[in-house]
Amino acid sequence: MTTSRDDQVTHAARAHSFNAVAAQYADHRPTYPPALFDAIEELTGRPLAGSQAVDVGAGTGMATARLLERGAHVVAVEPGEGMAAEFRHRLPGTPVVRGDGNALPLADRTADLITYAQSWHWTDPARSVPEALRVLRPGGALALWWNTSALDVPWIAEATARAGRHFGQDFSSARPGFDPSVADPFGRLDLRRHTVRWSRHVPVDTHLANIGSHSLFLVQSSHRTAAYLAEERRHVLEVFPDGVVEETYDVVLLLLASAPRAA
Repeated sequence: MTTSRDDQVTHAARAHSFNAVAAQYADHRPTYPPALFDAIEELTGRPLAGSQAVDVGAGTGMATARLLERGAHVVAVEPGEGMAAEFRHRLPGTPVVRGDGNALPLADRTADLITYAQSWHWTDPARSVPEALRVLRPGGALALWWNTSALDVPWIAEATARAGRHFGQDFSSARPGFDPSVADPFGRLDLRRHTVRWSRHVPVDTHLANIGSHSLFLVQSSHRTAAYLAEERRHVLEVFPDGVVEETYDVVLLLLASAPRAA
């Protein structure tokens, strides 16, 4: 499938859009549940404590912070200036280097674990797959994951349908990028898919700010985004009249539990 120049420009604009709203992103985006990291440890058969981890596309450090809590030694890789600055503000003692998954600024065979939290879809697998295999030590693990809305929850399904009408897209089915065959179209990784459900309770303002921090909204005009969020507030308060929203997520985890000895 070919990609038009307009699609490339839009993709690039969305990828860079987070830098202007890094603080909003850090304050309002959902983090990741302990059960996710329990699953990584169980499926790899190795503890995170003491491991040499690389968090690629680290953003403001949400996944990095969770890995540090588990006792991992983490180097973060982040391409965006604004996001990297927010990372340094929130995790001042943790190294973060500028770069991306298509060309990791790291030596060969130096990582026990490489993570991509909400970031693998911004890479080109033709480049990011061999880069990950280059940096992983033999037997090391690669974990790609995304927080996805739980579409079997009725109010979330309705909100997703409204967003689909707004953007003229179908958001009602799972994104294809969460499938191992799309994440690794060349079949170099033995990725296994796992799902972890969790939820959080947040004020409606946090819920709306989370929505507004997604790249599809960030590349729209501020007027159009504000109008959408105002209407969405009305819908959400019909479901949660006390103003506390229960957001339910399925974390989709694609895991290579053990890197091959020869990449």
